Amino acid sequence: MNVLNKEVSSMILETKRLRLRNWRVGEEAVLKTFLGSDEVMYAYEGGFDDLKIANWLSWNLKLYQEKGYGLWAIERKSDGKIIGECGLTDQTIDGKTYVEIGYHLIASEWHKGYMMEATQAVKNYAFEILRVAEVVSIIRDTNLASMNVAIRNGMTVTQRIVKQYSGIEMPHYIFKVKKRTACQKTED
Repeated sequence: MNVLNKEVSSMILETKRLRLRNWRVGEEAVLKTFLGSDEVMYAYEGGFDDLKIANWLSWNLKLYQEKGYGLWAIERKSDGKIIGECGLTDQTIDGKTYVEIGYHLIASEWHKGYMMEATQAVKNYAFEILRVAEVVSIIRDTNLASMNVAIRNGMTVTQRIVKQYSGIEMPHYIFKVKKRTACQKTED
């Protein structure tokens, strides 16, 4: 993972095949390629309409200013195509705030290892750059693909919760991983 200077570029980090960067004003059409997809957004009970996508972009832009992180666009290095998003947001559950790794990927790019590559880089960014002690992914109980990404990223289920979205109760699992200390690394 290479972390890039934010003042020089909106690029946050890069991996072997990907660049993660801040979303920009006017990129709603790109976001719509996955946030507007019923297939991608089935865990939200369907794709977002234009207003929800515009609000999603505004929310991320605000997070960058207030927190220094948010969900970042995933660009494929080979052709510059944006194929999804992955990043960090704060989520409060039962009065406790967690730093969550969140992600969405265009359906045509599923099963190619891109999300695994992105989530591992984001986890490392959270631990090494932001110095957080743990990160979570909060995943709907029907989203097996996202659960598999979390498990492969070293996370385990620690809690089951029920979230309300669009008037529907949706069971979710909280997957968590803690930063390993130097002692833990040498014990393995």
